[in-house]
This record gives sequence, C-alpha cells and structure tokens, in this order.
Amino acid sequence: MRVLGVDPGLTRCGIGVVDGESGRPCNLVHVEVVGTAAGCEIGERLLRLEDAFARAIETYSPDVVAVERVFSQHNVRTVMGTAQAGALALAAAARRGIPVAMHTPSEVKAAVTGSGRADKHQVTAMVTRLLRLPVSPTPADAADALALAICHLWRAPAQSALAAAVRAAKVSRVTARSDT
Repeated sequence: MRVLGVDPGLTRCGIGVVDGESGRPCNLVHVEVVGTAAGCEIGERLLRLEDAFARAIETYSPDVVAVERVFSQHNVRTVMGTAQAGALALAAAARRGIPVAMHTPSEVKAAVTGSGRADKHQVTAMVTRLLRLPVSPTPADAADALALAICHLWRAPAQSALAAAVRAAKVSRVTARSDT
C-alpha cells in the first residue's frame, strides 16, 4: 500500500509518501516540506499548498491520503491555518477518488514510538529508524508527515477489520429482529 501523509500547516506543510504493509518494513518514496510566506495573501498561500498536494498525488499515486486531525489549540490563528491546509489535502484526494484517513497527533506518536506523548525528537528518531534513513528528515514537519503515513500503514488493517466486524454485527442484529 502507498500512503501519502500530510502534516498540515499554512507556513510549513509536510508531505511524505511511504510504501509498505502491516508487519513489514516501510520504504520512503518521497518527502518534502512546502512553505508559504506569512506576508503573502492567504489565497496565494492556499493555492501553493493545493498545487503541492495535486502534484504529489499525480506523481506518486497513493492508495490513501492520511492527514493529521486538527486538535484544539489556544492559538486560533494556528488552528485555522492547520485546518485550511488539511482541508485542501482532503479535497485534493476526494477530487481524485482517493480514500482519506485522519489520525490524531497522539495516535501517530503512539504508532511510531509506543507513546502518545512522545516529543518531536523521539518521533523523528523512530521515523529515521523505521525507514532505515541515513539521516533524519528535517524539519520536523517532514518527519511528522512520514510518521502519519507509517501510522496509517500499520493501523489500517486493524481499522478495516474492526469496521467489518461492526458492519457484520449490525447485519446480524437486523436479521435477528426480522426473524422474530
């Protein structure tokens, strides 16, 4: 499976592409950080990000796009930029019929380090080790995008199995009710 991970941000947005399967080593395909200048108009900044997402999707043909779920912060301006960038990534995938997944920062940290409270250095160190990279991806936005992709590679099979079990249980209950 090929996953495009997005660490959304208006000033710096990480985009990472990883190939792999659950239980097998992952491989780095691509990583970049797209930056936009704070002094530019918001529309120009958003278009730059939208173009970067479209280019990455067209170039690397991911099976799924995994985006960090926006969580509440005290800085409303930061939350807004993160949400806007994340929405563009989701829309770019949806426009091309590519499934999307969202993961919280603590889910990603727990998946790659074993602790949902890991710091940026721990996440970067584990991404470097898991992808067998000679040097750590920098800045942290690059490592975070790769961590999102790895998280999804590892969590997707369990999430799919759980969703299938829930669907089967619902069908079973409906069938049991109609039999009575």
